[in-house]
Amino acid sequence: MLSGRRLDLLNPSPLDIEIEDIAHGLARVARWNGQTLGNHAFSVAQHSLLVDDLCTHFDRDLERQWRLAALLHDAAEYVVGDMISPFKAALGIDYRFFEDDLLSAIHIRFGLPSAIPERVRKLIKRADKASAFLEATQLAGFSVSEASKFFGRPRGLSGPSNTSFFQLQALTAHKAQAEFLKRFKKLK
Repeated sequence: MLSGRRLDLLNPSPLDIEIEDIAHGLARVARWNGQTLGNHAFSVAQHSLLVDDLCTHFDRDLERQWRLAALLHDAAEYVVGDMISPFKAALGIDYRFFEDDLLSAIHIRFGLPSAIPERVRKLIKRADKASAFLEATQLAGFSVSEASKFFGRPRGLSGPSNTSFFQLQALTAHKAQAEFLKRFKKLK
């Protein structure tokens, strides 16, 4: 890692994890394999910010620690990258094991339990799917009906004029990294 830390993927230690490395990596990992509109890729760092925003939109009283869990929900991707679920399954190895083990170490490093409560896990999953729908329809060229088939059409995202409260535009890697670190510091 740029911090000088060496991370053993087969046995990740919380002591080898730095938030600056996570923010740097996630800001440079493109969602949708970079196949999005705009001058910049929509990064996993920006996706993580959106998932936190959606979690607090769905649950206004969400505790700070669970918002941090939402922000870090894809943090393992700073090392392993972002692959779509069907491809992970096609690899023929237990890819989730690597991600889950690393995410557990990340949680411990930043004071979260290694496993989060089911209620919070479901909320983060709901926000993650809503984020995928918004990204698909606003950035990745999906029609609303096509995105609805793949991700389900999220409820509770429209304002009075029936447009989404969440308008997406990809940030530069530098800006996404800075915003991710700013949010982390606010939640930590």
